[in-house]
Amino acid sequence: MISIVDYITEIEKKVSIDEGIIAIEQFLISVYFESPISNKELARKLCLPIPLIVAIKKEFIKVGIMKQGSGITMTPKGNDYVENYLGYQGLNKVLFNELNKGVCNIEETFLEEILIIEKIFKGRPKPDFSIDQTHCTYMTSLKRSLLALKNNTLINKKILCVGDDDLVSVSLGLLLKKLYGDGYRSKSEIHVIDIDERYLDYINRISHKYDLPITCHKMDLRKSMDKELINKFDCFYTDPPYTMNGLHLFLSRGISALKKIKGLPIFFSFAHKSYDYSFEMMKKFNEMGLSVYRIMPKFNAYEGASIIGNIGQLIILKTTSYTSLNIEEDTYYKDCLYTKEVKRSK
Repeated sequence: MISIVDYITEIEKKVSIDEGIIAIEQFLISVYFESPISNKELARKLCLPIPLIVAIKKEFIKVGIMKQGSGITMTPKGNDYVENYLGYQGLNKVLFNELNKGVCNIEETFLEEILIIEKIFKGRPKPDFSIDQTHCTYMTSLKRSLLALKNNTLINKKILCVGDDDLVSVSLGLLLKKLYGDGYRSKSEIHVIDIDERYLDYINRISHKYDLPITCHKMDLRKSMDKELINKFDCFYTDPPYTMNGLHLFLSRGISALKKIKGLPIFFSFAHKSYDYSFEMMKKFNEMGLSVYRIMPKFNAYEGASIIGNIGQLIILKTTSYTSLNIEEDTYYKDCLYTKEVKRSK
């Protein structure tokens, strides 16, 4: 008999699917939230062919997780698996669905949280321009956190922020508390790596005050990654220095922290650049084996970043079978990294 721990993994072994184990999990979560649901609706939602939907469904039925009626529905065993093993027990399903589908007004839904976030953001340390820090707005930080929910990397996941002067970790933590309400029992973990102790200390204080699942690590990304963080995470956020070297290093360090699974998202914020620069940026993604899943122009709003028009893009990248490190975990990065360094070197 298959252990409860192995359902998704075992089904992925039995069904030949290029999209990998992430698609199997998304199938399960979609049925949990939207059952009864038809093969056609699932195919449209997951962008998978109907024969593949049918094959996955049959495997879930075999192990007693789902059943077929007027549509595909969960069994009590399936509900128990999703809630107790995958960590959805106590989650506000209505709110989760509304946020996932984008049908609610964010400012109204998060009125109480926005009052908290606004106060927190006013108290954060001043940006250090020598290391390319620029503050995004609190609404941008909140909107970034929602991307983890919409990409199925929030609930019961390990999330990494590679640099976090934008306090995305705090927004993620408050989002989890909103979803779980007073019976807050999230299994998610949020980790932050940063060189600036001011932000790490501030995030730690906020985390303790509001009981958020955040762990901070002081780290100079030029140096080797901490071994305890390698191959552990389900996604990462980064808003790196706006140089090609900064892009390269921050992505490499983040990738080294991800699990070796294809389809994991990277939420990558960067300035809008020229066509030639953007072409070189896409080449770098390609060299690192990353797939460009979605480009969101003008997604990010910043305070006091007039040099980039106070706006920036957010690109969702996905790992593939070809994803690899251009900079190894134990390699010290010697090249110029920040904008002022790069300009002085020219």
